[in-house]
Amino acid sequence: MSVLPDLHQQYLQACQNLSQPENPFIARVLQEADKSDNMKQIKGITLKIAGNNHLVPVQRVTDEDLQVLAFVLHSSIFVTGLDLRYNVLTDVGAKHMATLLQENSTLRYLNLMFNDIGTSGAELIAKALHRNEALVYLRMTGNKIGNQGGMYFALMLQINSTLEKLDLGDCDLGTQCLIAIATALTQNKSVKAINLNRPLLYSQEEETTVHVASMLKNNSSLVELHLCKHEIKRFGVERLCEALYENCSLRYLDLSCNRITRDDVKFLGELLKRNQTLEILDLNSNRIEDDGAIYLSEALALHNRTLQALSVVSNNISGKGLVALSQAMKTNTELSYIYIWGNKLDDATCMAFSELIQTGRLKPDCTDVEPYEVDGHVYLAELSHGLKKHYYWTPSYGEVMNKAANASLAVGAVSEYL
Repeated sequence: MSVLPDLHQQYLQACQNLSQPENPFIARVLQEADKSDNMKQIKGITLKIAGNNHLVPVQRVTDEDLQVLAFVLHSSIFVTGLDLRYNVLTDVGAKHMATLLQENSTLRYLNLMFNDIGTSGAELIAKALHRNEALVYLRMTGNKIGNQGGMYFALMLQINSTLEKLDLGDCDLGTQCLIAIATALTQNKSVKAINLNRPLLYSQEEETTVHVASMLKNNSSLVELHLCKHEIKRFGVERLCEALYENCSLRYLDLSCNRITRDDVKFLGELLKRNQTLEILDLNSNRIEDDGAIYLSEALALHNRTLQALSVVSNNISGKGLVALSQAMKTNTELSYIYIWGNKLDDATCMAFSELIQTGRLKPDCTDVEPYEVDGHVYLAELSHGLKKHYYWTPSYGEVMNKAANASLAVGAVSEYL
């Protein structure tokens, strides 16, 4: 006789006990979980209850639904992941989640991306993590927790020693909490990856970048850092590069959607000549132009042998710079992933990258362009490949962890859930 718990039956019973109506979406997910081979082999499962499935209409999870689900899962040892992205959870739901985090000792992955959790909800979840020793990855992306909510997470990082990845992107963080988080990470030894994308900054002085750079000089555990949309310019790039001369752990640096120009890339070029740890550099949507691409190509061709992936998508680069990067790949055999779409793909560029792909130097899954020929002329078409194409969404077909669309996972994943 099986000793495994029947999550679906427990859920139905909990709905009766708490006088809550059954959510058919949750019920179906739990039914499927009961049949899971991972459950039967006691490997642990992730309940995927994302509310943004457009192919199969679902009833989004509410605070009341989460109360019942938390009641069912509070003593579960089989559920190790919970994906609740794109639902309608508020601070009330955050209270139920905080209770679950305090009682459950096996939940390692929690995704609350793009719900309606605010400052008070952030406080409850962050304080629950003061004592939680199981959660490895928390994703709060898109919840408008604000500066004060970010401060609660900064305090949590001073206490918690289990969390390895924290995503606070698009959470309306402010200058104060960014500085506090950077200060906390100076001492924190467990966090390996942090996402601080798109804060709300009202100063052009780049104070937050200075504090992040100071943190990098002292932190020896951080592997992945996302600083997208931080308004980083020459001064900030220089400070970050100075810090990374002393840092020996960071493998993935995301500086996409900033204000980095061709002159600013000189600092990154010099860094690549000496840095021995950086494996992924994302410069998507800056303005490095031809001169910047040439600075990078010189460093990659002659000095650097550790960088594996480079994105220069949408950087106003023309054939001169793109051809230089393609030439660098001929001498640098470590650089395996390169993304160039959104630039000026002239005839020389099309020929250069077509040659890289046809000779096998650049694998089709490792770039975002594909050559094709019309009337004897070679052109490049766009492919849906990149470092993190599925950051905000996952396809309803095929593998969620598609390596071609999410190359950063193939190159630099830092743990089972990251």
